[in-house]
Amino acid sequence: MSQLGARLSGLTSTVLSLFRIVFGLLFFVHGTSKLFGWPVGPTVPSGSQFWWAGILEITLGALITLGLFTRAAAFIAAGQMAVAFFTQHFPHGFWPIANQGEPAVLFCWAFFLLVFTGSGWLAIDSVLGRRHKAEKVDAPPVERD
Repeated sequence: MSQLGARLSGLTSTVLSLFRIVFGLLFFVHGTSKLFGWPVGPTVPSGSQFWWAGILEITLGALITLGLFTRAAAFIAAGQMAVAFFTQHFPHGFWPIANQGEPAVLFCWAFFLLVFTGSGWLAIDSVLGRRHKAEKVDAPPVERD
């Protein structure tokens, strides 16, 4: 492995954490925009499909940003973005660049990646995981006759 490759490999978990935080915050802000009109945009009608999408985006975006239940939250978020693409964008054309579905596709695949990679070291999941490992007591081997 090259020196650069070795140096970069040591930063993998940190960069993964940054990736998760950025995508989580972007998703969170999509939800606040729908529900509160913040930082920009009109709000959507309460109880509508888009309102429920905003609830999911705020909740899942917060969980992903904090790194809490990351894999489960990312799985649900990826599914939400797949549904968003196929219901809102795909009817207007196949190519995401033509149907304005690129953000949905990017979010979907970014969250799908987090399902398999996990949260990185800078996450509540990591802290809880270390705590559980510290509490785990190795049982002595069972003797068999």
